This record gives sequence, C-alpha cells and structure tokens, in this order.
Amino acid sequence: MHASHLADLSGRTVLVTGGGGLVGSRITGRLREAGARPLAVCTLDAYPRTVYRNLFGVDDDSPDVVLGTIEDAALMRRLVAESDYVIHAAALADVAACTRRPMDAIHANIVGTQVLLDAVAASDRVRRCVMVSSASVYGNGNPDDYATPGGEYRAMRQLLESVYGRVIPQFHEDAPLRPMSVYANSKAWAETQTALTLGAVGTSYAIVRYFSVYGDPQVIKKGSHSWVVAWFAARASLGLPLHLNGGGHQVRDLVHVEDIADATVRALTAPRAHNETVNVGTGEPTSIRRVAELVAEQYPGTRFLETPMPPGDPLGGYASPHRMRSALDWQPTITVADGTARYARWLAEHPEAVPGWLRAETASA
Repeated sequence: MHASHLADLSGRTVLVTGGGGLVGSRITGRLREAGARPLAVCTLDAYPRTVYRNLFGVDDDSPDVVLGTIEDAALMRRLVAESDYVIHAAALADVAACTRRPMDAIHANIVGTQVLLDAVAASDRVRRCVMVSSASVYGNGNPDDYATPGGEYRAMRQLLESVYGRVIPQFHEDAPLRPMSVYANSKAWAETQTALTLGAVGTSYAIVRYFSVYGDPQVIKKGSHSWVVAWFAARASLGLPLHLNGGGHQVRDLVHVEDIADATVRALTAPRAHNETVNVGTGEPTSIRRVAELVAEQYPGTRFLETPMPPGDPLGGYASPHRMRSALDWQPTITVADGTARYARWLAEHPEAVPGWLRAETASA
C-alpha cells in the first residue's frame, strides 16, 4: 500500500473489538506505529490476566483498553461515536468451543456483531468498518468451484492431487460458501449481514477472510484443536507426541499473525478494498503433517500419533491471493518454515506460555 494511505490513519481513533486478543493486540500495535489511537474493547476472559499482560502486552489499566462486551449496545454506541474507523475482530473464534457451546457462539458472533453493526450504521463519523471473517466459510469446497481457465492453476491442481491423493481447492472470494461448523456458519452470516447493514446506509466496509493464523504470542486453549503450530510446539517442547488428526492430511494456508495484522490495517484505508471481500493468505498449501515435521526439526526426537478427525474440521485448501494483492497492494512476507522456527524460539524464551494443564499431562504420561 502507498504510504499516503496509511498516513490517513495518523491522528485517527480506531475501535478494535477483540483488541486484547492475539490478533487484536498485534493490530493495535500496528495502528500505533501508523500514528493512530487504537481503542481496544475486549472481555479479557479467554486467558489468565497474566497472559494478556505479560505475553500479549495488553495493559488493562490503560484508558485505551475498555473491558466490556460487544453485546452491550450502549457501550458500542459510545465507543463507535468516538471512532473514525472500526475493526471488528471480537468473536468466539475457537471451532471446537463453538461446536460445544453453539448458543455462546450465537451470542458472541451473531448478536454481538449485529449490535456493533447497528452502532456503525448509525454513525456519521466512521469512515470504514473492517469485518474479520475466516476461510472456514469455504469448508471443504467443491473443486469444480475453484477451477480457472489458466494453465498455472491446472498444473498446481494436478501436482497437489498427485501429492495428497485428492484435489486441493484454491479458494477464491467469489466461490460459493460451504460452512461446516457453527463457527464457520456464524462468520458466513456476519459477512452477509455486514454488506446488508452497512451497504444500506452507504458506510464503507471491507471483509477480510483470515486463513490459518499462527505465530507468537499464541497460547493454546484446553479442548481446542485450532492453532496447530502453537499446539505442536507446546507439546514437542515437553516431549509429548504430536496428534495428527485424521493422519494430518488436512491442508491449511498458514499466515503469520504479523502479516495478518498488516493486512487488516491496510484494509482500513486501501481505496480498492471498499466494499470488497478479501482473502488474507499466502497462496501456499501446507499439510498438517508438514507442520508437524517443521516443528520436529526444532525438537529432535518428536513422535507423531495419528488420532481421529474432530467434528467440523475441514480438509481445507489454500487462498487465491490475487484480489488481496490488488486490493491491498500487499502480500505476506513470513514463510511457514521461518514462522515455525520463530515460534519455537519465542516459546523457549517464554516457557510460561506452556499452560500448567499441559505440563500435568507430561507428568502423567
């Protein structure tokens, strides 16, 4: 993106819902670098407070950190009234947790989103709202949806089929959505509702579909099967085997959290992102088994254990990056190999990031 577009953020207030989480805290850091004032609203209840303070760098005593929920209509109206831009990153973003507790997902991801959208639609100050969505809306896709006439894609499709034994879809933004989980369905709804609510009043919006986010300071949650790099590294650091659900043949497009934050901030002001839906991915497929191998390079002697596929876990695919490059004038810079090595180094420097309940599993193993 041209520097002049980022300069538009200087001196502006940007409301970031979920601003205390892994992605939100990185986004607020990028906004400060651009000269903006990030206003983070978050419940700060997904982790112990020490994680937020010591690992995510979130000071809950700061006047720019607001403890609250997006379901609070009065709070959203007040914060939106102070803001020039809005990034909506708050969500119950754990696929497994949404499956176990669908009503919680509906409250956080649907009711809360509508409350925020209503506040943005009523504002005459907000210049653009960026809605954070997820590649999970594509599900497993249908390979025929993603076929393109270009020989480059046909060659890639044939290569991947020979390696994985199946066609690996490259997801492009105009393909039909095929959500396979409560979480994915809530994000598909949020995308449509953003276009309906903000489009009706002429407020600019952009929808960013994150592919698989990873990178420090990611901290695993009990009962989750998301965030594979962090899970594998935490387990390997303790000498525990790496669980390859379904044999590890699922494919993900892994995007480092620093790249995710860069793309999201760029989506606030990029002219060609106006009312667009944009993938945020590398355009490179990586199997879960390959991630395990990369982690094992950092922890020699690591063992693999094949385990059943959890419900709602898609076989996956990878991003078509063309619209992202065009709309944001940008592309990711951190490779999976480099990002995995970086995470292992960070984990060695922050052993407290490995939770006690996982250490207890080591003691009982």
